[in-house]
Amino acid sequence: MAKKRYSIKTGCPQCGCSGVQALSEEEMRERYGDVPNFDMECSECMAKYTAEMKTACPEWDKDCKLPE
Repeated sequence: MAKKRYSIKTGCPQCGCSGVQALSEEEMRERYGDVPNFDMECSECMAKYTAEMKTACPEWDKDCKLPE
């Protein structure tokens, strides 16, 4: 049986580029833990921005039961 993968979808507010990552539960816990917001860096324009977990990866938000 394959491990469940979580998709993180974000968009850069400066240039509009979108990014998608598919991570396992272990990778999600290691990189992001149970935080409601996380910092990203656009691979195109190098802008740094903050993304909300509940919109970037609603499944992770629900599975981890992040506080509102």
